[in-house]
Amino acid sequence: MITRTYISSMIILFVTVVLAQPAAAKKITLLNVSYDPTRELYEEYNAAFARYWEVKTGDKVTIKQSHGGSGKQGRAVIDGLEADVVTLALAYDIDAISEKANLLPKNWQTRLPNNSSPYTSTIVFLVHKGNPRNIKDWDDLIKPGIAVITPNPKTSGGARWNYLAAWAYALKHYKTDTSQSPEQRAQEFVTKLFKNVPVLDSGARGSTTTFVQRGIGDVLLAWENEAFLAINELGKDKFEIVVPSLSILAEPPVALVDKVVDRHGTRAVAQAYLEYLYTEEGQEIAARHYYRPRLESVAKKHEQQFPKVNLVTIDDAFDGWQKAQKTHFADKGIFDQIYQQTR
Repeated sequence: MITRTYISSMIILFVTVVLAQPAAAKKITLLNVSYDPTRELYEEYNAAFARYWEVKTGDKVTIKQSHGGSGKQGRAVIDGLEADVVTLALAYDIDAISEKANLLPKNWQTRLPNNSSPYTSTIVFLVHKGNPRNIKDWDDLIKPGIAVITPNPKTSGGARWNYLAAWAYALKHYKTDTSQSPEQRAQEFVTKLFKNVPVLDSGARGSTTTFVQRGIGDVLLAWENEAFLAINELGKDKFEIVVPSLSILAEPPVALVDKVVDRHGTRAVAQAYLEYLYTEEGQEIAARHYYRPRLESVAKKHEQQFPKVNLVTIDDAFDGWQKAQKTHFADKGIFDQIYQQTR
């Protein structure tokens, strides 16, 4: 006969065994919506982070990627693409997600070190081996007959960095020209440059394909990492990098998309995913893919692979991204005026 005492003992034993079992490993999926030339970087980084997270928590995390022109990607998130994190080309595109869709707070850039930019880059020229058109600086890009490849600043973050680097060069180079205001001279210079652009792709990777695979153009205005990647993949016997006398410090930012991670229940892992970019392993991966690391020890280790460049910043030269976007890239802004003159 089964007694109450026996039943109680069995219940206690069952509960004890259940509680002693390790929690079942969870399977988690994140979506990282990124800009064009980060594909190879995040392919390696995602695998490294997944290993780290499984060792730390026992959970298996899969990170899916979406790539395209930074402005286009930002608009996709605003329109409903469920990004847990965004890793875009410039701060304005994440500001727009905050302002237009209210998916993350306005102070998002204060939540991680270095204004939420774990690595930096700059803009360089990629030319054919031997530099047959003798392209050395921005002035050479406005010469008649030079075909310049750059993406569309309306959709591409890299293209906006390209445009602003050219503008900053003109402001500095022609500052002694008193026949026009510095802004008028810069606009004239950039207009001449875009008259030499035969095709505007929507993103940086598309422009790289146009130049290196389709063979269109004499020079590609490129993210530094994209230029190195082209040389490594296609051979140093085909292309070379030209570093202009002045370029711009590009600081691609990253951010947690709060309303999405809270809806998905992925806040902790998404936050850790971004924070891991700042670790030694994350910084080493960035450097291997030719992004300039922020961590001093890693930067020093890789300093020989990066050329020294005279850089302006978006804040010093253009009073930040909000003003630059409104002045140059908003509807009916200066770029629209330039485009109308060049087409």
